[in-house]
Amino acid sequence: MFGIPGNPPVTLTPAAVGQIQKLMDKDGHWGLKLGVKKGGCAGMEYTLDYVDGPDADDEVVEQDGVRVIIAPMAQMFLFGTQIDYETSLLEAGFKFNNPNVVEACGCGESIKFEGM
Repeated sequence: MFGIPGNPPVTLTPAAVGQIQKLMDKDGHWGLKLGVKKGGCAGMEYTLDYVDGPDADDEVVEQDGVRVIIAPMAQMFLFGTQIDYETSLLEAGFKFNNPNVVEACGCGESIKFEGM
């Protein structure tokens, strides 16, 4: 993993921990895997998938009893990211406060990283 030894690559707010716990309890999965892929108007998009265990090169972050697994291709893009879960009158979803993002589209679904 790219980062500082002893510091988690991503952190979770209490709201994110609560939502991940609900999802894992409901569907019986081991954790939630976070990645990035090409797509969207700014060039990249976050991905979230249920997993029943990590792959060999995945980074596993455990916080307050929940697990977030980071795909190898996403590790360098996600270091320092805070994951939150927000609910409003019109929508609810995970929000990524990522210091590595240099541009985001207006809809908030697509991001761009330095050099991409």
